[in-house]
Amino acid sequence: MSKRLVPSMAALQCFEAAARHLSFTRAAEELHLTQSAVSKQVAQLEEMLRHHLFLRIRRRLQLTPAGALYLTEVNKILTQVDMSSRYILSYGEQTEVLRVATQPSFGVGWLIPKLKGFGKSHPNIHLDIRNELEPFALLQAQADVGFFFGQGSWPGASCIELFGEEMIPVCAPELLAGQPLRSADELSQRVLMQCTSRPEAWHEWFLQQHISSPNSYQGPRFETFYMCLSAALAGCGVALVPRYLVRGALQEGKLMVPWDHAMASPGAHFLAYPEHLAEVPKVRALVDWVTQQTP
Repeated sequence: MSKRLVPSMAALQCFEAAARHLSFTRAAEELHLTQSAVSKQVAQLEEMLRHHLFLRIRRRLQLTPAGALYLTEVNKILTQVDMSSRYILSYGEQTEVLRVATQPSFGVGWLIPKLKGFGKSHPNIHLDIRNELEPFALLQAQADVGFFFGQGSWPGASCIELFGEEMIPVCAPELLAGQPLRSADELSQRVLMQCTSRPEAWHEWFLQQHISSPNSYQGPRFETFYMCLSAALAGCGVALVPRYLVRGALQEGKLMVPWDHAMASPGAHFLAYPEHLAEVPKVRALVDWVTQQTP
C-alpha cells in the first residue's frame, strides 16, 4: 500500500489562516505562534505538494491558482474535523449512538413525531438520524436501523412491516374557488404535481378510474412528497401523496381532497435492521418503541 500524503493539522491550520489574512504575521497572532513557525509550516506544505501556494510580492502574500484550489479543499477538511469534534462533545461517557436512516418525507411526516419521548425513556441512546433519498443497502449505509418503503425484502436484514399506504389527491381549498369537480377527468386539466420517486402515480390513479389522461405525466416535478405538499399548500396545483402525510392538514382545513378516490400503493413501510444486530440493546429499544407506536 502506497504511503498516504497526509499533511499535519498544524500545517493545514497555518495555511488556512495565512490564506484568509494574506499575512503570516496575522496568522501567527491568531494561532499564538511565531511568524517564522507559520512560514515554516507553509513552506513544508509547499514542498510536500510540489506547488507554490503563495506568491510573495512586495512583502505581501497572494494565493497562487493552486493555493486557491487547495484552500477550498482545506476548508472542507477543517470544517469536518470541527463538526466531528463538536459532535463528540454532545455525548456523555455512557451514551450510545444509534444511527437511523430514513427517507425524507417519511422521516418528517411519520417517524420524528413517533419518537417523541424516546430520548426521555432512553437517555443513554443518542439518535443520529439522516436522510437517504435513494434506495440504500442497510449494511453499506452504515446504519443500525433503516426505514424504507417497498416489499419487505432486504438481504441480511430483519424487516418489520409498519403499515400500508394509500395515495390521495390534495390541494389548497382556494384552488377550486368553491366549485367542486364533477368528475376525476376534470382534475387532469389542473396542474398535477409530480414526485420523482413515484413517476407513475398519477397515471395509475387515473387508470384505476378508466381515464386515459394525456397530462398524467406532466407538471412540475419535486424530489420528495414534502416538497409536493409545500407546493400544494401554496396553491400551486394538485399533489398525489400518501394519506398519512396529510391527515393533520386535512383536519385543519389547509388542504382538501378535490376528488375522493384513494389508490392503494403496491408496497408498505418497513423498519429494518441487520440480522447480526437483532439483540443489541439500543437497536432492540428503538424497534420496540416504534412497533408499540404503530397501530
